[in-house]
Amino acid sequence: MNDQFGRKIEYLRLSLTERCTLKCTYCRASEGLCPKKNELTADEFLRIVRVMAPLGIRKVRLTGGEPMLRRDLPEIISGIRAVDGIEEIAMTTNAQHLPGRSAELKQAGLDRLNISLDSLKPERYKAITGGGSLDLVLTGIDEALSAGFAPVKLNIVLLRGVNDDEADAFIALTKDRPVHVRFIEWMPLGENDQSDLRVTGDELLLARPYLVPVAPLYRGQPSRDYDIPGHAGRVGFIDPVSHRFCSECNRVRITSDGTLRPCLGDNLEFPLKDVLDGGDEKQLADAIRNAIWNKPENHSFCRSFHTERTMSRIGG
Repeated sequence: MNDQFGRKIEYLRLSLTERCTLKCTYCRASEGLCPKKNELTADEFLRIVRVMAPLGIRKVRLTGGEPMLRRDLPEIISGIRAVDGIEEIAMTTNAQHLPGRSAELKQAGLDRLNISLDSLKPERYKAITGGGSLDLVLTGIDEALSAGFAPVKLNIVLLRGVNDDEADAFIALTKDRPVHVRFIEWMPLGENDQSDLRVTGDELLLARPYLVPVAPLYRGQPSRDYDIPGHAGRVGFIDPVSHRFCSECNRVRITSDGTLRPCLGDNLEFPLKDVLDGGDEKQLADAIRNAIWNKPENHSFCRSFHTERTMSRIGG
């Protein structure tokens, strides 16, 4: 279906949990391990997807927190795979729990993997993530490629003076393997104002004229993609603050507690839990239609936006 501004909403980002064993500095540095008591059940998530598919949802991305902390993850993936109309299932993970499981996820029906990777230096990665293991991430990337996930997208948040000196090392990862390195501009969704640390895609591009622009892979793609002749992968820049792409946005989010958030950069939310508990399919569909129709025209990142949820609570 379309929202009130004529955007065709086809992409659902489904946050399976707020829980995460990492404490990334730009996301949830001071939070402990979040409770799971308010998380929707697998059946509730699948009911939402079954209702949203006839409304036009074609792609589902599983996020968190860390979605691999859900023990019923394969059940959720296979359940979504069985829904008529869903064409692609993707997942974003920090890969701390990925080694040894890529083939299982592929067999369950997962099509795409995005892996967060904010440093190629073990001690720096550990510091940025609050204790994460770089070895687990690198192993997870290799196993994901071997299992047939291609391309594997690597999500990198560059922070000035923290890890921006590694930009070229990240780009070099695209040379021999089908990985898409995507530099994501810092957004005001964490607990601290780090806007002075934001590194924009434009400044990265200015210093790297050898990057050749290429067409996006799909409609509504948030990244501006570039190629290096002879490289197997791509380089992308996702700049929601300096290069807003709101007019092309085709996605909505549902948090792990059953709240529909039409825009990442706006605090407008529509709780669905009561309808899930006591309503029928028509009432649930009507509630979702209303939320999608009221999707804001633009995000509020440029208007002194203060989020009422951190990124881990919204869904990455």
